[in-house]
Amino acid sequence: MRRISGWLMTAVLAGGALASLTGCKSSDSVRQAGKESSAVRPQSALLDPATLGSVGGTVHFAGEPPQRVKIDMSMDPVCSMMGGDNLAEQYVVHDGKLANVYVYVKSGPAAAMSAAPQTTSPVVMDQVGCRYTPHVIALMHGSSVEFRNSDSTMHNIHTMPVVVGNGTVDVSQGPKGAPQQKQFEKPEVMIPVRCNNHPWMNAFINVSATPFFAVTDANGHFEIKGLPAGTYTLAVVHEKMGEQTMSVTVAPQKTEQADFSYSMK
Repeated sequence: MRRISGWLMTAVLAGGALASLTGCKSSDSVRQAGKESSAVRPQSALLDPATLGSVGGTVHFAGEPPQRVKIDMSMDPVCSMMGGDNLAEQYVVHDGKLANVYVYVKSGPAAAMSAAPQTTSPVVMDQVGCRYTPHVIALMHGSSVEFRNSDSTMHNIHTMPVVVGNGTVDVSQGPKGAPQQKQFEKPEVMIPVRCNNHPWMNAFINVSATPFFAVTDANGHFEIKGLPAGTYTLAVVHEKMGEQTMSVTVAPQKTEQADFSYSMK
């Protein structure tokens, strides 16, 4: 009996020492943090579909965009053997259209600013080919991000929010490890996400005050549906070139066009 007890004590001590060497929070702590910080939203009135409209448009890039840099991933043999080029994603431009731009309602009618979330499903940010995918995501405050690792190497998720209440994530995920979820409470734009294991890996999380937001696709397009009629301040944010705003008036059953343009200064 003493031999068994001694073996158990050794295993417990070894496990504790190993955990102290990881330098990252456990996945349980990330999930628990999300549970403890559940958002409380005000009750919102049901929106009449007959009174709702949409806004859509394109974010353009004027002039010659910076050349996308090929990333050297040789520091991790697993990453370097995955094949294909890994290109920097700061400026992704196709035919003069800019991808990865966050679009959101900055102000608008009370019915829009107090609207309930349109989905409760977590937004997925995966790690594929030693890059975060998608590069830019968005969700409503009180919603969650599900972080995944589809690679056969160890990754790290390190978020760096500025707004108090969103909390920092700093966790490791083993090769093809279990997904981990984190809830984001406060509206904030372009929260950086980094991997402490692979310095080239970066992405951004955007937290909206309303359910009305989008991220431009590969062709620079976006559309936000289900907007109560009224006048809005619509904002677009690029990770390097900052924010622009525009006033748009949405009419019932119609789509208002809102195009933006960025250029290198």
